[in-house]
Amino acid sequence: MLKEFKDFIMTGNVIDFAIAVILAGAVGLVVNGFVQDIIMPVVGHLAGGMDFSELRHVLSPAQGAEGTEGYVAENAIRWGKWLNTIFSLITVGFVLFMLGKAKIKAMGAAPAPGPTPDQSLLTEIRDSLNK
Repeated sequence: MLKEFKDFIMTGNVIDFAIAVILAGAVGLVVNGFVQDIIMPVVGHLAGGMDFSELRHVLSPAQGAEGTEGYVAENAIRWGKWLNTIFSLITVGFVLFMLGKAKIKAMGAAPAPGPTPDQSLLTEIRDSLNK
């Protein structure tokens, strides 16, 4: 069983997948930083200096002072952070789309596969019957 696991884990597909997951995490961090630190401040500036990450709908305000006995934290729907996450998702999707297009362009169009031997034989039979 250990040998089977070793054979499985050492196949190219598993290693390629692991590398892709690690790279996707790194790209996600880069894109998230790009959205949070570059895109959203520009969008906020154009929207009149608004910080989207702080937008929220307070359901119940905080009670007491933080760090004291009886303190109850604010309960709020943080829709601004969710909006930032949507911007990040759209940006990541666009980056992946562009990478996919670049890969397809770099590899060129794949040639159409020729007919299989079965298809060739069937074509010959069809042509013979037509004669």
